[in-house]
Amino acid sequence: MALLLPGILHAKQIIRRSVSGLAKNVPKGYIAVYVGEEQKKRFVVPISYLNQPSFQELLSKAEDEFGFHHPMGGLTIPCREDIFNNITSRLSEF
Repeated sequence: MALLLPGILHAKQIIRRSVSGLAKNVPKGYIAVYVGEEQKKRFVVPISYLNQPSFQELLSKAEDEFGFHHPMGGLTIPCREDIFNNITSRLSEF
């Protein structure tokens, strides 16, 4: 459990700074993210994904590219939609 704690705290920090006030049409327990390399598409995913190493890797890439400033006004993940869909579909199986 202690090994996951830094990742969870890191993810919460990214979300807190990037999504401030943008919870429109997002159910409790979910977060909106923008995904894509050029054209960004909005996805709503369960917060439980933040505990998953593959999703934490996406968050690290977002931090590397954008820091805590996300141009879409919400959490932006710089990867192709098909890769994001592949990762999240595997996470939804749990």
